[in-house]
Amino acid sequence: MRIAGVDIAPKGGAIGHSDADVAMHALVDALLGATGGGDIGRRYPNTDPANRDADSSRFVAETISDLRDQGWELVNADLTIVLERPKVSPFADIMRERLAAALGTDAERISLKAKTNEGVDAVGAGEAVACHAVVLVARGVA
Repeated sequence: MRIAGVDIAPKGGAIGHSDADVAMHALVDALLGATGGGDIGRRYPNTDPANRDADSSRFVAETISDLRDQGWELVNADLTIVLERPKVSPFADIMRERLAAALGTDAERISLKAKTNEGVDAVGAGEAVACHAVVLVARGVA
């Protein structure tokens, strides 16, 4: 199970066309959504063989690079990972570093939290993982 560029569990994990990194995928969607750029499925479709088993940090790096070319700059990013197990807290600092590296920014601009779903739905049953990401981007910010 890879979350935010960190392998946190030796067995299990999300199933996806790429590495299925839920945090990196949510971050791409937030960046694209904040700038009217669509979504990760249109930008990196699972029908493209180039995306098969891809490291999702590549998606983040390419997306932020393109946004910078358009004059956008990341102010901050806030991610909430929702899963029952394993615990994310032992990995939180390295996750923030990996997210920041993919974004080409300082880890101080990245907030990362984790919560459980208290036994509710597939996430709460330990059958799924989710991530909510919100970004603030602006034009002309240093």
